[in-house]
Amino acid sequence: MTYNEQWYRELFKKFNDLRVLIIGDVMIDAYIWGHVDRISPEAPVPVVMVGRKSSRLGGAANVALNIKSMGAIPLLCSVVGDDLRGDEFTHLLHDETISSDGIIRSSNRQTTIKSRIIGNNVQMLRVDEEAIHPLIEEDEARLLQIVSHMLISKKPHAIIFQDYDKGVLTPTLIREIIKKAKEAGIPVTVDPKKNQFRAYKGVTLFKPNFKELREGTGAQLPKGFSAQFEDTVVRLCREMNASQIMVTLSEDGVYYCQDNGTNIESGHLPAHRRKIADVSGAGDTVISVATLCLAAGCTLSCTANLANLAGGIVCEEVGVVPVKSARLLDEIIRLFA
Repeated sequence: MTYNEQWYRELFKKFNDLRVLIIGDVMIDAYIWGHVDRISPEAPVPVVMVGRKSSRLGGAANVALNIKSMGAIPLLCSVVGDDLRGDEFTHLLHDETISSDGIIRSSNRQTTIKSRIIGNNVQMLRVDEEAIHPLIEEDEARLLQIVSHMLISKKPHAIIFQDYDKGVLTPTLIREIIKKAKEAGIPVTVDPKKNQFRAYKGVTLFKPNFKELREGTGAQLPKGFSAQFEDTVVRLCREMNASQIMVTLSEDGVYYCQDNGTNIESGHLPAHRRKIADVSGAGDTVISVATLCLAAGCTLSCTANLANLAGGIVCEEVGVVPVKSARLLDEIIRLFA
């Protein structure tokens, strides 16, 4: 099915009326930007002369940024440490005018921070500071209580699980939220990771990338799109009782399938040629745009097409950045209308 320019403009207007509940692992993406013109005499490593430092919202918080950038309202729920980095994270939310009402501060957690050293616009090193143990029962109960309250008070149009295997999304939490979402008729999407890959049974849209698909299923798949790959995805769709699955394949585009009960609808979309600078955060953008399209009533093929395009756009910039709504709409109209 083809759509004209007016249809796409109306779709983007619909996004402004949507509220999306995002639950998952949040973090700070910190950057040290500098210039490299020599090798250290102490070891065969480059010396980065620091020019500036910056911090950005990362993980599930970057999903919230993408949702906001697309014109919708993000409702972010997570747990951070009761530490200085937790203070910084809250300030970053406020700077972006994103509510921190769904953020729990816990003395049992360490706020995750990923520090990237960028020399001559190339990432040279990343240093992670984090705690990846599952939430303790007390924090798990507090988070579930906040999510339950938001489901009633904010009435979101969709829910996103953004999983980075940092321990916030526990099997109990996932199961209870999916149950509550089904009772309320709210579509649920997930960007999974290995540890809880099989815990998301019954979601509306399941969106792993190729690496996560291989790790989660244990299938020894050759790189890229193949008949074996397609069989694995279709089987997973039925095993997970997911309405839809979308697998991002980096330079090989995206594959999607939908179980209609009697038959499987599927398709493979190629990637758009781009000058790739940094793939960080692309998955956050894909799940954000896909969820908005799903909540707005788009078909899966249209959803995959727009999300695939959005993920490619953010790869043109260094560092984790949200997709800009106007830029995405312009490209959609140029390519598809």
